[in-house]
Formats: sequence, C-alpha cells, structure tokens
Amino acid sequence: MLRVIAGLLMLTVAGLGSAMADDTVDTIRAAVAKIIPGSTPDSIQPSQLPGMYEVTLGADVFYVSEDGRYLFHGSLMDLNSGENLTENKRAAGRLKLINTVDESQMIVFAPKKVKHTITVFTDIDCPYCRRLHSEMPQINALGIKVRYLFFPRAGKKSKSYGKAVAVWCAKDRKQALTDAKAGKPINMKTCANPVDKHMALVNELGLEGTPTMVLENGQMIPGYVPPARLASILDSEAARQ
Repeated sequence: MLRVIAGLLMLTVAGLGSAMADDTVDTIRAAVAKIIPGSTPDSIQPSQLPGMYEVTLGADVFYVSEDGRYLFHGSLMDLNSGENLTENKRAAGRLKLINTVDESQMIVFAPKKVKHTITVFTDIDCPYCRRLHSEMPQINALGIKVRYLFFPRAGKKSKSYGKAVAVWCAKDRKQALTDAKAGKPINMKTCANPVDKHMALVNELGLEGTPTMVLENGQMIPGYVPPARLASILDSEAARQ
C-alpha cells in the first residue's frame, strides 16, 4: 500500500502554464509536450479526481491539473471499491500496443480448443522462461494459447538476441524455440525478422523482466506462474469482465 501512496505524491512541474487557459485540452496538451517533447497523447479526459485530467500515452497514464501546472504519475485508487482505476487504463493501452503486432509475427503455441490467450515476452536464456516453456504441454492442455514475443534482455548485440533471430529464421520455429530453451544447439542463421519490433514494443510498454505475461484483458503478470495457477488467474479475470 505504501508504494501506491508514494506513487500518488503530486509533483510540481515548473513553467507548465499555458496562455490558452480558455481551452483545457490545449492547455494540457501543451503541458505534456513540455514534459515529453514531440509526444501526442492518445486521450485527454476528466479523471475521477476533481480538477485533474487523465492523460493516456501508449500504455502509460498520468494526471495533469486543469491549468497545466501540476502533474502526478502513479495509481489512482477508488478506496470505496478497491479498484485501481489507473491500471484499467494501462491495461487497455497495453492491448492496443500489442495488437499492432500480427500473430504472423509471433511464435504461437495453441491448443485445439482455446479458452484463454496470453502474450508472453520471453528471453531464450532466462531460466524462468525456460521453466515456463517446459510446461507448455500442461499450459496448452488447460486451453491456454501462448503467443511469444522476443525480449532478449542483454540487448541487440547479445547471444540471446542472436538466438532469437536464429529461432525465427528456422524452418520449424516452434521446434527451434523448444530446442533453444532446452539448451540444445540450433542453426545460427539470419534472415528478415521481427525481433527489433518486439524489442521496440518492450520499450513502449516499459517492461523490465522476463517472462512477462500480458493477459487477454491487458492485465500484466511479471515472472513465472505455474500452469494451474495461471489458469485460475485467467478464469478469475474473465469472470470480472
């Protein structure tokens, strides 16, 4: 709870006043441009907090005062319902960004009958990513479709990046990924691939670790989760919709 409270501390942004005080949207847009030059908010709308406007930018959400002077960045909680109002907007932003990547640009492990779909950002050399992948038969048996995007955390010049490219360039990508995650040798060939696009998406989403799972409603789970627990979470999230 302390993290939530800390996140709600208001930060004074110096010099963000605007001459267009009669046009709130333009005032806030100008304020945002001073914080993040060249940015264009996806939406600006009144928040549940009187006098503050909610600004969404990709998967990020922050709040700006009507006069463009004050900004805070964190989670806005409804203490009556216990709902994290900001996280709901972040989730929608995540889905919008992920949906810019077609499934043809992912590596997908799907059961015959799909009950739930998750998008997983993975690093071939991450131990918990390997553990998660080793349980793919159980995950699929629970009706969970897994869509992989690459996140080689060591960067573009790393061995993990090279393996991601090689997996994509393999004739059988799913088998190559399974072999690579099991530590087996793979053909280190190169070709046109979407790995850089995946990594750009990682930056837009602000991801830091692997595996990172994004659920079908945009909620995010950082780290490994056992198959049965994952299925339970997905069922619970679906019931809340």
